[in-house]
This record gives sequence, C-alpha cells and structure tokens, in this order.
Amino acid sequence: MAYTKEQAWELLTQYNKGEFHLKHANTVADVMRWYAEKLGYGDEADFWEIVGLLHDLDFEMYPDEHCIKSQEIMRENGLDERLIRATASHGYGLHFDGLPEPQHEMEKVLFATDELTGLIGAVALMRPSKSVSDLEVKSVKKKYKDKKFAAGCSREVIERGAEMLGWDLDTLIEQTILAMRASSHVE
Repeated sequence: MAYTKEQAWELLTQYNKGEFHLKHANTVADVMRWYAEKLGYGDEADFWEIVGLLHDLDFEMYPDEHCIKSQEIMRENGLDERLIRATASHGYGLHFDGLPEPQHEMEKVLFATDELTGLIGAVALMRPSKSVSDLEVKSVKKKYKDKKFAAGCSREVIERGAEMLGWDLDTLIEQTILAMRASSHVE
C-alpha cells in the first residue's frame, strides 16, 4: 500500500506530541528527501522522506523499546515491510540485538544523519545567527571534538554511518549541512 506523507504525519502525531521530537522528525524527513535527490533516487524521494519522518515513531512513548515497538505499530497499521525495515535499521547495534543492519544506501544515510542532524542543529544554535545558513564544516568539527557538547549525539554512530557510506566525516558533515539548509524546518 502506498503511504503518503500526510498519513505518516498522522501516525507520527499519535505517538509523538513534543515539539522537539516533531521538529526532529521533520528535519530528518527533509534531509532524507534531499539525499534521495542528491544520490540519484529522486523517484523514491517520497519514500525516503517518509522513512525520515517515521524513524523515531516509538521514541517518545517507548524509549526503552525504540526501534522495536515501532515495527509493531507499523505492522498494525499495514505499513510496507520495506518502510519498517528501513526505520528499524537506524537502531542497528545500538539498542537491541536483532535489528537489521543498514543495507540500502537510504538506510545508511538515515543511520549516518539521524544523530548528525541533532549535532549540527546544536552547533547552529550556538552561533550568532542561530542558523545553518552560514555554518561551516570546521565549526561543526570543532564542537564535534568536544564530547560534552551535545553529548546525546553519538559520535561513534556518526562515524560508523560515514564508514557505511564510504565517505569521510567531512563529506558527511558538509552534505548534511547542505541538506539542512534546504529544509523548511531548520532555521
């Protein structure tokens, strides 16, 4: 069954009410759409966007079952197994054994950028402009090295994601900044 962004948003807001979680979902959705276009998957951009929107479906209500409970919720709602697998794979090696390893380039992008969007957003808020519009890789790298800054954003996951994609860290950061600049949900 084809699933629209509107249907995904309706499902997301049944399980997420917090402004932070909803903004993060929209940001990651926009970043995923941007990457789909950039990497030659433009015909799948809607799907990539929905994966980004729903990737943390269960996190607000079920943080201890993150990436597990979402699979159950999605199946109960008749969502495509490809969507379920893609969203679950972003928790690979992090939360529970048995989550699928990212295989498709889209899954690897989600794995790599989920944490990174949070880190980049935190760096942007520290700038006078409070925006990604003038943010440079070197500014992100400087804060990246400070493990106390945005401590909830796992550097290990970001690095593993870059490695999965076969990219260096600077490329991943640069491309994700560009993706976030294109988002209407990021200042």
